Amino acid sequence: MAPAIVGFLVFFGYPLVATVYFSFTKYDLINAPVWIGFGNYVRMFTTEPLVGTAAYNTLWLVIVLTVCRVVFALGVASVISRLRRGLGLIRTLCYLPALAPPAAATLVFVFVFNPEFGPVNRFLRAIGIDGGLWFNDPAMSKPSLTLLVLWGSGELMIIILAALLDVPQEQYESASLDGAGPARRFWHITLPSISPVLLFGVVNSMIFALQFFTQAVVAGAAAAGTADVAGNTKYIGNPQNSTLTYPVWLYVQGFRYSNMGYAAAMAVLLFIVSFAFTAILVRQLRRASHVEEAA
Repeated sequence: MAPAIVGFLVFFGYPLVATVYFSFTKYDLINAPVWIGFGNYVRMFTTEPLVGTAAYNTLWLVIVLTVCRVVFALGVASVISRLRRGLGLIRTLCYLPALAPPAAATLVFVFVFNPEFGPVNRFLRAIGIDGGLWFNDPAMSKPSLTLLVLWGSGELMIIILAALLDVPQEQYESASLDGAGPARRFWHITLPSISPVLLFGVVNSMIFALQFFTQAVVAGAAAAGTADVAGNTKYIGNPQNSTLTYPVWLYVQGFRYSNMGYAAAMAVLLFIVSFAFTAILVRQLRRASHVEEAA
């Protein structure tokens, strides 16, 4: 157990404790940290307007992206599970986008959805539909990022597909003999059988949305027509801070402005929110499963 314990303490335990400590200090990575108590937390909730914007964008992604990602992966997996031929090929094609590097996939999506010469808007104009500005529109930037994430959700789809294929066929046959239609079989057999996997998908998607960083940064810079992501802050959150997520603002505060104490406070708050969301969700789903078993 010693190597695992040492690794846990060095790479998780110490960084976590150090982050909590630095969150109560004023620290710029150069000078020694100065203890300021709850000053960083007070600043976060009182004098930092962009924290509210970043929190709203992240909460939007947590709700919309989680629901869409799980439903989309479940829908694709359900269709694939009913195939009689070409199952391996279709499964591979649906999984391949998940292997694309996030930065490269985002650049491709920004090009594909370019308002002027992107193939999506060209096709829409050809059939008489105005495609919109996509990543260049503050109202459409987050839905566009959601489409990007759905395109690359093959990993979750494969996990749900494995769970669907593992459901005993005898249960479907018995339900069919009792007169249950496809909707009732799905609701009373499929969903209860794969509920642990769906719970994993929901928790995984929520954590993914709470840590949403690379795609937001690259999309903001690429939509502005530049590849200057690492050295320029004016493209962060483009357009009009609509892609400014909480982790992105945390990164800007810590590594662009050298406000490491303030960034540590933001990280602690993100950890608490992530843990609370996960604990509440797991508890509610367990309670629902116990009620269903008792019934």
